[in-house]
Amino acid sequence: MIVIAGIALALLVLAIIISLLLRRRLREKYATLWLLIGIVILILAIFPGLLLGLSNALGVAVPSNLLFALALVLLIGVTLHLSWELSQAEDEVRRVAEDVAIVRAEVEELRAIVGSGHTTAPSTSAAGDAEERPETDRRLGDEG
Repeated sequence: MIVIAGIALALLVLAIIISLLLRRRLREKYATLWLLIGIVILILAIFPGLLLGLSNALGVAVPSNLLFALALVLLIGVTLHLSWELSQAEDEVRRVAEDVAIVRAEVEELRAIVGSGHTTAPSTSAAGDAEERPETDRRLGDEG
């Protein structure tokens, strides 16, 4: 009865992972890990003697202790990986926010120039004004 429940749980885990993957709710790089975990759960459910043999080989007295220790190591690894991913995402968000702030400042500067009636941007040189000004600025300069 316990073996059937273990197999059912493993199949449910695999079905959920595949469903999330097909609906694009889970990225492939994470799905690989979870599919591997689901397959290991299925193998241990079908062949419970494997866990007993592994625990004897490693010198663990109770097989469930080995299972919990492996699960703990896995969870620590997943947590570390997700923390690393989060740190990278935070760095990317910071870089994008800085870029947006720079672009916003440039837009405000251009609005101030257009609003004050200047026809040239302050960063252009006096010799290159005619070549670098947009067509609308040339027309404004010709009218005034």
